[in-house]
Amino acid sequence: MRRPAVTAVLAAASLVFAAGCSSGEGDGPDRRESPPATDESGRSPTGKPGAEAPPEKGSAEVTRTLTTDLKSPWGLAALPDGDLLVSSRDEGTITRVDGTSGKKTELGSVPGVSPAGEGGLMGLALSPTYASDHLVYAYFTTESDNRIARMLYDEKKPEGEQLGAPDTVFKGIPKGTIHNGGRIAFGPDKMLYAGAGETGDTDLAQDKKSLGGKILRLTPDGEPAPDNPFGDSPVYSYGHRNVQGLAWDEQKRLWASEFGQNTWDELNEITSGGNYGWPDAEGKAGEEGFRDPVAQWKTSEASPSGVAYAKGSVWMAGLRGERLWRIPVRGVDGEPEPQAFLKGEYGRLRTVLAAGGDKLWVVTNETDSRGTPQKGDDKILEVRVS
Repeated sequence: MRRPAVTAVLAAASLVFAAGCSSGEGDGPDRRESPPATDESGRSPTGKPGAEAPPEKGSAEVTRTLTTDLKSPWGLAALPDGDLLVSSRDEGTITRVDGTSGKKTELGSVPGVSPAGEGGLMGLALSPTYASDHLVYAYFTTESDNRIARMLYDEKKPEGEQLGAPDTVFKGIPKGTIHNGGRIAFGPDKMLYAGAGETGDTDLAQDKKSLGGKILRLTPDGEPAPDNPFGDSPVYSYGHRNVQGLAWDEQKRLWASEFGQNTWDELNEITSGGNYGWPDAEGKAGEEGFRDPVAQWKTSEASPSGVAYAKGSVWMAGLRGERLWRIPVRGVDGEPEPQAFLKGEYGRLRTVLAAGGDKLWVVTNETDSRGTPQKGDDKILEVRVS
């Protein structure tokens, strides 16, 4: 469900305030702009002719631990000065982390968050015009649905009181104990993309009238984005189970991670109107009408959440797999060969964020009720990659 645009209202408000898994997210052994051209397989080539491919073998090295003792961290967004905003799924708070010292400052709680199971306060994104409007977008679970709201961030106010009242831009996304999706990101087209899970009701994924099991594409005001594939609908792609990772490469191709059920987790290249098969297909089915993944993994090896793009590769965080996957995609001819790093060294990995050049931020996730927290969990790691 969308609501009327409120740009004028928010602009005025801004001036005032500115003045002032098998069944889930990877249980362990006992838990678990225009679409690109396509080739004959129905998938776009993995790189432009002549594009320089990344090295066949890459690397990933943790260079430091930025901060520790985060509780159920989920979403991550980088501020213009290099500091980070991180959400707590279960506590419903947003915290600023100094990008140099790691010092934490709580902005405040997001009203209306109702954590349960895999739901709560999840994805974060900054407005495309953050420099002038200071708006932070959040995807979260309420008592009745999953929704997206935006809040004015005023860092001049006292700690814990720096978030303005949430302004709901989009609501009515199905909620469940499992498969709530939750990742949001603004694309190169300045439209807002959101991964929405099917909440365990598999029929929703193929129902284009439902918001569940979809990638949604919206204007910053929550309207269906112009030239969406299904008319006046926010649905951009469908046939998804539980998308929790969204990232673009320099060719403006959208990549999304996908939780499988019992067989295959996926990395997909997303095209407008594409059907990604769930629940009729899991992994590379080779069936007409469905778009096959670019890469797939056994669910014990991945259970993927966040993704980021850096140095010619997609980098994907694994929850149950407890590793960071590198999938080279730039200039690669044929099927990419994934490579795993950090296997079992830091536990469950939830979020990856590109930080420019060869640097990533990686968020661990041992305190989400499915991990085995140790001293200092959870952490934000700085990782150098190639």
